[in-house]
Amino acid sequence: MGTTPGSAPEAQPSQLRQLRLAKDAMDRDWAEPLDLDAVAAHAGYSRCHFVRLFRAGYGQTPGQYLSRHRIERAEDLLRTADLSVTEICSLVGFSSLGSFSASFKKHTGLTPSEYRERHVKQNSALVPGCYALLWHGGFKGLGPAAKPDPE
Repeated sequence: MGTTPGSAPEAQPSQLRQLRLAKDAMDRDWAEPLDLDAVAAHAGYSRCHFVRLFRAGYGQTPGQYLSRHRIERAEDLLRTADLSVTEICSLVGFSSLGSFSASFKKHTGLTPSEYRERHVKQNSALVPGCYALLWHGGFKGLGPAAKPDPE
């Protein structure tokens, strides 16, 4: 998401490999709540050391990286899906509508509603919300990953 590994002199090649493991885990599970200790464990570092190395390697903290990733996904949903801002907030991994809106405005300069209004043409067909929710895992227990309940 912009910055490449190794842009700071403190990041060594062996550390970058370990950081990439943690970054891959964040990229895979971006919509889930972030457990920084677990992500740091993917890299084999303590929480504080991981945050320092991640910043040295990627130019931002893990939280900033993850927030930006979530905002970019929210931008896509606001342009294409007929979902409320609250539904999108939840789908992209924010637990608070207030923090989502503030973070969104910080990154884009617009509130989520303003962004949608600016980027969606009038009378354009948005993906129905039920399909968007199913595609993005908003219906827990449904979809290809769902397993039948053992009875």
